[in-house]
Amino acid sequence: MIGMGRRWRRAARVATVGAVLAVAGLVVPDSTVAPTDVTLVKLEHASGVDVDPDVVWILAVGSDARPGEDMNRTRGDALQLVGMNTRTGAATTIGIPRDSWVPIPGVGSNRVNAALYYGGPELLGRTVGDLVGVQPDYVFVTRFPFFEDMVDDIGGIHVQNPRYFYDENLKPKGFAAGRIRLDGYGAMAFSRIRKSLPGGDFDRSANQQRTLRGIQEAVAARADQPGFIERGVLSVLQHMHTDLPPAELFRLAQAVAQVDPARITNCVVQGSIGNVGGASVVLPYVEQARRYGDAARDDATIERC
Repeated sequence: MIGMGRRWRRAARVATVGAVLAVAGLVVPDSTVAPTDVTLVKLEHASGVDVDPDVVWILAVGSDARPGEDMNRTRGDALQLVGMNTRTGAATTIGIPRDSWVPIPGVGSNRVNAALYYGGPELLGRTVGDLVGVQPDYVFVTRFPFFEDMVDDIGGIHVQNPRYFYDENLKPKGFAAGRIRLDGYGAMAFSRIRKSLPGGDFDRSANQQRTLRGIQEAVAARADQPGFIERGVLSVLQHMHTDLPPAELFRLAQAVAQVDPARITNCVVQGSIGNVGGASVVLPYVEQARRYGDAARDDATIERC
């Protein structure tokens, strides 16, 4: 009976919030004139978020767009395929180095992040899905300045940093090893620095996963505070371009909040360094990528990387 009561309250809350957000949507500036800092696209094969024991897959993308550029038609700077099990609370993140040389449907082989430039979030989602063997249900694209604001809005995050590193431009004083607190700017810099890391793009992808884990932990810690999820969804709506109904956005936010931090697994697709046309690229280990996808497809769990 307790479980039924919780489910009823959750369903009622979703319905109430959906109605509130639908009304709020009437006063959100039209996306054609307002600055778009976030895009959330549901891919055609996806049927929506369910509260059954399904795994929801979201491709999270940090766009490398400069001011004035369309963030959905530039190169992606951060690529993380995130799976969340809505029944068990398990989650996994599969990191894709942005310079991975892969086939892009209808384009030919290129760096994986170029798919965003050639065909927007949909083509990037399909390209990453072909590499891993798991097609994302949604593609979430954001500009880094808005990412900074989101981290600040949730009160900052904590990450476990395995080594000291720095960048003379982004973070001259560097990041100490150990558990550290990051504000919005710090989280952005922690996720973007590459050249001073021994593993280059692979280590950067792992740091992006540490940042996502920190965000999830911060959200989960405050999810039960009255109005926290609702305010977050409303805030994002004001900067978002999406065709999703507000209630579905809320269910996605709930799925993130209900992830158990103790059941998160992270793996980065490795590869060798190659040269194509004089440019340095990553030649991803496709069999490894497919193994990660096969392991996590049904339960969002990877036993080992």
